[in-house]
Amino acid sequence: MDNNNINIQIKKNSGEIVLFDINKLKSALYRSGAKQSEINTIIAEISTKLYDGITTKRIYQIAYSVLRKKSHNVAGHFRLKKAVLDLGPSGYPFEKFVGRLFSNKNYNVEVSKIIQGNCVTHEVDVIAKNETEHIYIECKFHKDRKKNDVKIPMYIKSRFDDIRNNLGKLPENKNINIKGMLITNTRFSSDAEDFGKCSGLTLIGWDYPKKGNLRDWIDQSGYHPITSLSSLTKKHKQKLLEKNIILCREIEPNIQVLEEIGIRKKDFKRIIKEAKEIMKYNEHLQ
Repeated sequence: MDNNNINIQIKKNSGEIVLFDINKLKSALYRSGAKQSEINTIIAEISTKLYDGITTKRIYQIAYSVLRKKSHNVAGHFRLKKAVLDLGPSGYPFEKFVGRLFSNKNYNVEVSKIIQGNCVTHEVDVIAKNETEHIYIECKFHKDRKKNDVKIPMYIKSRFDDIRNNLGKLPENKNINIKGMLITNTRFSSDAEDFGKCSGLTLIGWDYPKKGNLRDWIDQSGYHPITSLSSLTKKHKQKLLEKNIILCREIEPNIQVLEEIGIRKKDFKRIIKEAKEIMKYNEHLQ
């Protein structure tokens, strides 16, 4: 089979049937840090397992399985979107994860705070502050790949305006830029993106905007969630999230937590090794 001309119909997560685009898979593998030889191996293996109606989920499972045998670093990056989805089922770990990303940008961060607006009070998922700006952030977590339609940023904008109308009157905020932001682990509809641009509400999605999106933030910070780790069971990942261990880099400094949640000591070294490998930055993307 010609690897550059695979005439196979595949089923996307939305249920839509499309022609398999091998270049999209190659691009995802390259962005994850895979070497050309690894990309060729994965494409060759996937080519033998394709059939009309295969799901994109299954294709990426096959690719991930091959990558795991070659490089935890690359495999972890390749599975990053799924790892962020696995921060659920509730959205609270995602809020903490977003808070960590802002801390890395040298903001002082508070999570889940009640703020008085001009008309009513509001619960704000994340507040990030520095000397010149205060950002009030709504985190919209989806446990599937659902898009955020225009109603969501419209609602968030009205809440933010009420907050800004109150805080902007306070003397201590005279020289502070008060901003609103909506961050999601999935995507926005085109109407939602247009509304964000027109209204001044900053939207950050998985791959929106083209530069400076959520995926870029994670890659640039090296702040990968513990759900990236294949050496942890789903149960252990959930227990770590409940104990506020959100990032791979937080495992080794809190090694005693692994024992507390029932992980055997003989597995500690393997878990820490994988966490360190995933934390390595993709130098080829520099």
